[in-house]
Amino acid sequence: MAVKFIVIQIIGFFGTILFFLSYQCRSTKALFQVQFLSYLFYTVHLMLLGATTGGISYILNTVRSFSLSSENQFLKSRWTCGIICVLQMVTLMLTWSGWCSILPVAANIAATIAGYTFSARKIRLAGMLINSPLWIIYDILVGSWAGILDEVVSEASMIISILRFGWKNLDADRGGSAETEILTK
Repeated sequence: MAVKFIVIQIIGFFGTILFFLSYQCRSTKALFQVQFLSYLFYTVHLMLLGATTGGISYILNTVRSFSLSSENQFLKSRWTCGIICVLQMVTLMLTWSGWCSILPVAANIAATIAGYTFSARKIRLAGMLINSPLWIIYDILVGSWAGILDEVVSEASMIISILRFGWKNLDADRGGSAETEILTK
């Protein structure tokens, strides 16, 4: 096994750790901020693996997380949601390399629409039922060990957050402060 491949996987594992921590944030704002950092690691990871559609799609996820955690109302608007979804489709068309290219784009469109509801419940449901399953398949196809682990751990993290905060309590805070929310009850 080449050292380069191992280094690429390690970069991805940093993204995995951050993404796991993101679902332990009670506030959606803090969740989006931690995911922003995670997506930066994953963008580099996927691009180095040659998974262009996934890598560029993650750049759009980074923009999405930045926008959703912003104080700017336009960035948090349905217009921005629509723009990001259209850009995902443009990414699909420009990086098409077969049917597997559909997987990350469909996953990220679902996650984008859920994110723009600002509902912790909907974010987690889209993650568990659409986003993670599609990314697991894509990660297997492109050889992203970190991506596979990320999605399996993310599924577990989303379930833990539901058990930890309670289903009803997840939508109690639709914004909130990021300073004290991560890993606090």
